[in-house]
Amino acid sequence: MSARELITEHLDLWTGAVKKKSSSGRGSNGKVELTGIKKLRELILELAVRGKLVQQDSKDEPASLRLEKIANEKARLAKEGKIKKPKKQPAITEEDVPFELPRGWQWTRIWDVSELITSGSRDWAKYYSNSGAIFITMGNLSRGDYKLRLDNMRYVSPPPGGEGARTSLQAGDLVVSITGDVGNLGLIPEGFGEAYINQHSCLVRFSPLCRNRYHAEFLRSPCAKSQFDEPQRGVKNSFRLSDMGEMLIPFPPLEEQHRIVQKVDELMVICDRLEQQSSDQLEAHEALVDTLLGTLTQSANVTELADNWARLAAHFDTLFTTEQSIDKLKQTILQLAVMGRLVERDTEDEPAAKLVKYIKAGKAFLIKNKEIKKQASLKSIHLNKASDQMPEHWVSGNVDELCHVQGGIQKQPKRNPLRNKYPYLRVADVQRGFLLDCGDLPEFELFNDEPKQYELKEGDILIVEGNGSADEVGRCAIWDGRVPGCVYQNHLMRVRPIITETSSYLALYLNSPSGIQEMKRLAVTSSGLYNLSVGKIRGISVPLPPLPEQLRIVRKVDELIALCNQLKEHLDQARETGCQFAEATLANAVYGSINRASVS
Repeated sequence: MSARELITEHLDLWTGAVKKKSSSGRGSNGKVELTGIKKLRELILELAVRGKLVQQDSKDEPASLRLEKIANEKARLAKEGKIKKPKKQPAITEEDVPFELPRGWQWTRIWDVSELITSGSRDWAKYYSNSGAIFITMGNLSRGDYKLRLDNMRYVSPPPGGEGARTSLQAGDLVVSITGDVGNLGLIPEGFGEAYINQHSCLVRFSPLCRNRYHAEFLRSPCAKSQFDEPQRGVKNSFRLSDMGEMLIPFPPLEEQHRIVQKVDELMVICDRLEQQSSDQLEAHEALVDTLLGTLTQSANVTELADNWARLAAHFDTLFTTEQSIDKLKQTILQLAVMGRLVERDTEDEPAAKLVKYIKAGKAFLIKNKEIKKQASLKSIHLNKASDQMPEHWVSGNVDELCHVQGGIQKQPKRNPLRNKYPYLRVADVQRGFLLDCGDLPEFELFNDEPKQYELKEGDILIVEGNGSADEVGRCAIWDGRVPGCVYQNHLMRVRPIITETSSYLALYLNSPSGIQEMKRLAVTSSGLYNLSVGKIRGISVPLPPLPEQLRIVRKVDELIALCNQLKEHLDQARETGCQFAEATLANAVYGSINRASVS
């Protein structure tokens, strides 16, 4: 298969392979990574540095002659004291080279085609200023590219003739990160002005006899990345200047280097267009899904909802093809549930108002018998009625009427040695709607009177107070008793329903769009941050159906969410297959047999 066929005849593969972006800390932002196009870019670069992207020309000067000229020029400059004497590099053996090169090419080392490889200077902080020379840091370098990121520039005013002059940058210099995330790049453009680097980066100044962007293209290729990843030293990946100089580079004839750069530019523009088209299609798809899901929540009753659902279900295979769309379907199901649209009313159900009366009486009994503490009256700012959209036979209550709310136990830095240790549930263990494995919880020492107060019971609802983030606040799940004797930390709050049978519906509401919105209303502070407290949770308004209807709603939601999970599982399998296919196609091009052909 030719390079042209590999790239142009598999566009559906490259554009179709996507996966959800990884996230940490504050949760997912719902973005996807266009994995196929990313692999296509890697393929283009790998074909380029293997001599399989453009045709060879027998009239080109062989690489060996150009390398000989570079060596002679470096020797002359060293003799004149303009550069350091070239270091003798380790011989390149057959075992060293990762693949065979075309005729006219030659393996060499970065140092053999460079005039200078050096790292930045330390102690630049004392020279920071609001203007002056540009100071390139790790944050200005790019992964998988060599365009400088100029959105967060720093400036320095170094003393004249200082040690920093050694790392003064010139146009055409490549800056490479050598600590932490090794191999990030930045190419200094013409007219950039005075600039320096810090000690976490090195600059590579190629010989004027071969100075062009081919070397930058190589250093962002998979071939270079494997060499960047090889030396692992200490806690973080680190790269020495000797490692940089000894990197192997496939060196084509100079004329072919220029043709390769031109072809890479052309193909990367195509990748940009494919990426934009794919992003536009994904955005249009999500907008269509939002519109159609909106028709469900706008249904006046269960019968109208059934009709709208049937029309939507007829196009499930084309509508719910992304993880985001399936997540939105889940949220729509939860919203329909708490609006009373999912199940029919049964007039024989005991009224919801009577249920609330029973719950209030039960709570009063527990307070009287000192099984729970009586809490202060809620402030009016915490109270709010449930939506007017709820069915007429439902009632509006608040968490304080239906449950007992209590904060968790605070870990103190100093406690007397105790024998009583209990498993300790943390904020990270509580996700929105589910608990993590909890198979290896830390243990925490409690005083003798504390376990009864803080021990979790099956059916308890745990709510995350938040860390200021609107996405994190109010995350909640039901405790299922999986770890006996478990207690919970102070950044979690326990909501214990007076009637355990209401637990599943209450948790369902809290994780629904309406519940999340209500918690955000209560949690937002004057500074714009989001944090819940026991008092705020007690004031959460809940649209409450009769108990039998609650149970029917929960069963229906479980049934529909299971369908969504099946859709997501099939999607993940298809996505994984697509990504593996893209990976395998790249690997086959790199390690398998591919004909050399232009892709013009």
